[in-house]
Amino acid sequence: MSMSDSFTDIADVFQPGVKPQPGRLPGPFARVVLVLCWLAVCLMPILFAVGDLRLAAGQVGTPGTLTVVSCEDLGKGRYDCKGSFAPDGGGAAVAVAASPDSEAGDVTRAQLTPEGDRAVKAGTAGVIAALTLPFLGIGMLGFLPYVILYFLGVRRGRRTSVIAGILITVAGLAGTVVGMVAAYS
Repeated sequence: MSMSDSFTDIADVFQPGVKPQPGRLPGPFARVVLVLCWLAVCLMPILFAVGDLRLAAGQVGTPGTLTVVSCEDLGKGRYDCKGSFAPDGGGAAVAVAASPDSEAGDVTRAQLTPEGDRAVKAGTAGVIAALTLPFLGIGMLGFLPYVILYFLGVRRGRRTSVIAGILITVAGLAGTVVGMVAAYS
């Protein structure tokens, strides 16, 4: 028994079952489930971002100024930031949760959630930051048309779907990077 046979035996212990042959596709039911899961994973970031987009655009919430009071390092790159929100209409400042990408001492235009528990960056920078996840979702959708064509066995249009997939994925990546830069600046 050679060393590679030993490794194969060990790998088989952790990966039991039938190994698919090259060129074999999952059945029709599994294909539909895979496409639906892919759609769900790509569309959920878009749906979850609607609230923050409305908030950053000023459609909901109270406009004002956020002053980040403290940021506590929770470890592993995670932070818990607290702030003080002063509404534009006057009134007492409200203690709120600030974005974890803030630094103590930051002062920025912000929008207070209707619940009054957190404030997010408002204006153009806030909207661009809130678009980070939707752009990620759009970028992940790029190659779904190709996969659907492949599953259906359609040969015509695959090259176009690959080119479109590349363009959509690059646009999604660019939007995600721009959104992250806006969030951290």
